Amino acid sequence: MAILAAVLFGISTPLAKLLVHDLSPWMLAGLLYLGSGIGLGLVRLARGLSASQERNERSIHGIEWFWLLAAVFAGGVAGPVLLMFGLTATSASTASLLLNLEGVFTALLAWFVFQEGFDRRLVAGMVAIVAGAVVLSWGGAVDIVDGWGPAAVAAACLMWAVDNNLTRKVSLADPVDIAMIKGLVAGSVNVGIALAVGDGLPAVPTTAAAMLVGLLGYGVSLVLFVIALRHIGTARTGAYFSTAPFVGGITSLLIFGEPLTAGLIAAAVLMGIGVWLHLTEDHDHEHVHDEIEHDHPHVHDEHHQHGHDGPVTEPHTHKHRHGRLRHRHAHFPDAHHVHTH
Repeated sequence: MAILAAVLFGISTPLAKLLVHDLSPWMLAGLLYLGSGIGLGLVRLARGLSASQERNERSIHGIEWFWLLAAVFAGGVAGPVLLMFGLTATSASTASLLLNLEGVFTALLAWFVFQEGFDRRLVAGMVAIVAGAVVLSWGGAVDIVDGWGPAAVAAACLMWAVDNNLTRKVSLADPVDIAMIKGLVAGSVNVGIALAVGDGLPAVPTTAAAMLVGLLGYGVSLVLFVIALRHIGTARTGAYFSTAPFVGGITSLLIFGEPLTAGLIAAAVLMGIGVWLHLTEDHDHEHVHDEIEHDHPHVHDEHHQHGHDGPVTEPHTHKHRHGRLRHRHAHFPDAHHVHTH
C-alpha cells in the first residue's frame, strides 16, 4: 500500500508539470487537493447511497477528531503557508534538497516522540532511501545566505511530518473520510493563497484535468498511505513513500523523453537498497499486549478471538476487547503492537 501510494503520487508530479504552464504553483496545488477532496467526497456519497454495499470501515469519532484537525492544520494550512514564505527567499535547488527533510522528520518524530520501534537495519534503510532522494534533487548548489527562507522550508517539512504522525493516530478510521477532509482543507487553503496573490481561476478543461490528476495522485494515494500507516506505522510508511521522486523521474523519461542520468541510476540503487532493507526486516521478539477495547476493521486472527451472534463477513468492524496477552512473533508497529523497546 505504501509503495503503491508512492507510485501514484510520483506519477502525478510529471502529469502536473504538463499543467504548470497554464497555472500558478499555488492554484495548481489547490486544484490537485480539491480534486482529491471532492472526488473522494463523491465516492463517499455513492458508497453511502448504495444499499447493497456493506461498510467495513468505521467513522471518525471521539478524540480522533482532535488529532485529525491538528493534522489538517499542520499539513494543510501551516505547511503550505510556511513553504510559500520560504520559497520567496530560497533558491529552487536549495528548496528541492530541503524538501527531503519531510521523510527524515517523519521518521525521527515516529521513533523518538511517538515511540515506534526501530533498529539499525531500519535506520540504514531510511538513510539509503533519503540519500537516493537527495541525489535526485541535487541541483549542484546550495544557497543558505538568507537563513530565514530555508528555515521556513524546513519548518514546512516539519509540519508535514507532524501531519503524518498525527494521521497515524486516526488511521483506524475510514481512510476515505480522512483523505477527503484533508484534501478539501488543503485545497481551499492553496486556492485561497493563489487568489490572494492575484491568480485567476483557470479554464474548465484545465481545472478538470488538474482535479483528475489530484484525485489519483493525492486522493487515492493518501487513502493507500493511511491504510499503510494503520498496518506498518509512520516511519516505515514514510520511508516507502519517499521513493515517489524516483517514480516521478522514471515517468518523466517516458512522457518528456528526458535522458537517463547517472543521478537517476544512483538514486535507483540507493532506494532499492533501502527498500530491500525494510522489506526483509524481521522484527521478532516477545511482547505484551495490554488489555484494550477499540473499534476497527479486522479478521479473526490470533489477535482477534471473539464470538458473534450471527454470521459475519471478513473483514468486519465493531467494538471489541483484547485481553492481556504475552507472546512472540514477527510484527510491525500497528494498532496492536505499540510498545517500547
